[in-house]
Amino acid sequence: MTQEQEQRISLAGEIEAVVRRVPGVQSVYRSGSLASNLVGRAAEALGLRDGDEPLVVVDRDGDRVGVEVSIAVEVAASAADTVRAVHGAVAAMLEAEGLEASGIRLTVVHVHE
Repeated sequence: MTQEQEQRISLAGEIEAVVRRVPGVQSVYRSGSLASNLVGRAAEALGLRDGDEPLVVVDRDGDRVGVEVSIAVEVAASAADTVRAVHGAVAAMLEAEGLEASGIRLTVVHVHE
């Protein structure tokens, strides 16, 4: 694994931890398209991947970072408020790390009852 890959995986883990701490977030899901997730699961089943891929997608180009996160929101929480809070938390974390958010894509994939 290259140093760049290790940094991306580490940053993805840090972002996931920040997202999980936001009130209203029930869980974090693997981001990406249905097709890419199916291919990834098949590769894991065949032993071609170890399944330790981060749930958060990070696209880093120098100090510019694109983030993609899929979350479940607690039913008692407002999905819109939770998404705004997650966006703010991720943006603040990147800024504290000296990074610029080139984009933060958040998807609510489930409202947990």
